[in-house]
Amino acid sequence: MSNVFAQRRQKLLSLKALRGSSPAPAHTEETCPACGGTFRRKDLVTARYVCPLCGHHYPVGAYYRLSLVLDKGTFRELDANLSSNDPLSFPGYAAKLEGARRRTGMNEGVVAATGRINGQKVAIGALDSRFFMGSMSAALGEKVTRLVEYAEKYKLPLILFSASGGARMQEGILSLMQMAKTSAALERFSRKGGLYISVLTHPTTGGVTASFASLGDIMLAEPGALIGFAGPRVIEQTIGEKLPEGFQSAEYLLEHGFLDAIVPRAQLRDTLIQLLKLHGKGGSDRGK
Repeated sequence: MSNVFAQRRQKLLSLKALRGSSPAPAHTEETCPACGGTFRRKDLVTARYVCPLCGHHYPVGAYYRLSLVLDKGTFRELDANLSSNDPLSFPGYAAKLEGARRRTGMNEGVVAATGRINGQKVAIGALDSRFFMGSMSAALGEKVTRLVEYAEKYKLPLILFSASGGARMQEGILSLMQMAKTSAALERFSRKGGLYISVLTHPTTGGVTASFASLGDIMLAEPGALIGFAGPRVIEQTIGEKLPEGFQSAEYLLEHGFLDAIVPRAQLRDTLIQLLKLHGKGGSDRGK
């Protein structure tokens, strides 16, 4: 009987995670952190959590992000029960993990899945900054690696949405190892001719930037996303120079050739559809 209640609780937490944010009355007034303008929460939700006044892109949950691009009813999660433990017995880590799971309804900071985009089956994943800032644990790296290997096995296009604070310090070297692990999996995938589309969202930093987030065949980003390895203050202290205006923003990186395009959230699904078609991966008869 207790198992039934546990499953029910997990289902409710999963539904909460699908929303990607806490519910609030539609008439609640929101203040944009970028422009300071105010508007109804209903308008923010309608605009897919993009400020209707200035276009600032709010961070969103992984399940919600995937729901914006996948065909309805095609989402199928992979390795949903794979989660971190406390390999180094780091003080307080186990309790923080449990707290993150309760708050988000997730077992780890990434959702890996299959689904269809305009009929085309894809392997797709999204990091969630609400879970330890999307930091890379051994479990997160394992889920990403398994997703890449799944895409290779079934010859599917691969799409990854990154949002991360980098390595997870509570797992030490085991976290850093995931950089090589995920990169090696992507190299094998690339040699087999796989298509990998990397979408960078705010923020994408640290070891995730230095590994799988930067290895896309096509590099996309949301407007205004912070993208980099170390923070601007650390870099300035290291090199002893003032950084250029807008350094590490998606717009700056596009100008300097690191990105292929900056795509607003409302246009992303259509952009992915076009890219899949252009690369010969379109058509509902593939990936079945």
